[in-house]
Amino acid sequence: MARPIWTGTLSFGLLNVPVSLMSGERKTDLSFRMLDSRDRKPIRFERVNADTGEEVPWKDIVKAYEYDKGSYVVLDESDIKSAAPESHETVEVESFVDASQIDPRYFEKPYLLVPGKKAEKGYVLLRETLRSTGKVGIARVVVRTREYLCAVMPHEHALVLLILRYPQELVDPEEHKLPTGSLAEYRISSKETEMAEKLIESMSGEWKPDEYHDEFRERLQAVLTKRIKQKGGTTKVEDEPAAPHDATTNVVDFMSLLQKSLDAKKRTPAKKSAAVSKVVKKAASAKKAAKATSTTKKAATKPTKATKKTTTRAPARKAG
Repeated sequence: MARPIWTGTLSFGLLNVPVSLMSGERKTDLSFRMLDSRDRKPIRFERVNADTGEEVPWKDIVKAYEYDKGSYVVLDESDIKSAAPESHETVEVESFVDASQIDPRYFEKPYLLVPGKKAEKGYVLLRETLRSTGKVGIARVVVRTREYLCAVMPHEHALVLLILRYPQELVDPEEHKLPTGSLAEYRISSKETEMAEKLIESMSGEWKPDEYHDEFRERLQAVLTKRIKQKGGTTKVEDEPAAPHDATTNVVDFMSLLQKSLDAKKRTPAKKSAAVSKVVKKAASAKKAAKATSTTKKAATKPTKATKKTTTRAPARKAG
């Protein structure tokens, strides 16, 4: 069973609920080691002095802040601790806000708050009150040595603590060139809007996260398993077919695309197969035509014998 990050209290007003802070995520990334290609031995990364090239032991390493190019100020552990908050085992709710008011970009990392022994009543009281009012508790929490802004909200039978980003950590969309103005400025007609709404409605459904998987990780795991069985043999991974030359265009017929998307939702499986076959044939024809055009261009630019430069070969060198 997973160990708690810390055990303390969840506090709001005068109510204190003993809780344990547990990680709410599980890393599933595949980790890799760096090896020497010559003998397949692991590579060791060392801490070396930039000037002398000598390895520096951990006991001689200090933390410093580069306030100017090449200029540093060294900080002791006591300096860092003095900046840390005193409370390390408390989630103190400072206010409650409507859940809909929080921009999704602020949410960063989930944790679970698990009630301590005989603390279920206060836990359930807060959970159900947040649920009925649609509110979220805004609090501060210290995870290891850093203080974070966080949100406490109900999820099924749990109280979830979500680490929030500070406003300074978000990129302002105004820093980028984004399309603004009315629909008319982009020549979007009411018919196109209506069809887009119908398409979205036809594709709408319930959010079922269990249906989504990290397909890249699964494919990579299959490749690794195959390589392990082959004891280091080379596994050929086929590349996806290249897109036809006419696959992209700057001129987009939104009405046509929307209508095709709507029609595709109404087709029978047989019609879908026929449509797919037609598209594949069209793509193959386009690819063949593009290849023929490329061959013609190469033939037109190929130098003739009359234009080729003559090359004088060096005389053979006598043995001995």
